[in-house]
Amino acid sequence: MAMSKNMGTADRVIRLLIAAVVAILYFTGQISGLAAIILGILAIIFVLTSFISFCPLYVPLKLSTRGK
Repeated sequence: MAMSKNMGTADRVIRLLIAAVVAILYFTGQISGLAAIILGILAIIFVLTSFISFCPLYVPLKLSTRGK
C-alpha cells in the first residue's frame, strides 16, 4: 500500500487547530487525568497526519479531502 496524500489544506489546518486547542486546555489545567491522556494522543496523531498529509483511516473508507 502506497502512502499517497489524501488530506487537503483545510483538513490539515483544522486538525492543527484542534491539536492547538487541546494543548492550550492541557497547559492551562482545564483538562487532566484520563481525558488529557486521550486528547493528547489524539492531538499528536492529528499533528503527525497533518504534517505528512496522509490519514490511514481515509484509505478503507476511500475518502480524500485533497482536491484533484
